[in-house]
Amino acid sequence: MTEEKACRCPCHRMIGVLVALFGLNFLLKALGVYGDNVSNIVWPVLLMLGGIKHTFKGMCKCCSDKGAGGCCSEGKP
Repeated sequence: MTEEKACRCPCHRMIGVLVALFGLNFLLKALGVYGDNVSNIVWPVLLMLGGIKHTFKGMCKCCSDKGAGGCCSEGKP
């Protein structure tokens, strides 16, 4: 049994968090927790954050050090 180290870099979890917040935004709107005005501001902001994260994904130090012992290069040829 091989023990694999999971990357603990927060940049790898950001997209999942943004998707969850995106869904939560629409759920809270549907439940009447807040109105259309708030929702119409929240979802574009979350979408922009995802785009910014995607734009700067090459700046992740653990991913950019391929073969240099970065956490994302472990276990990969």
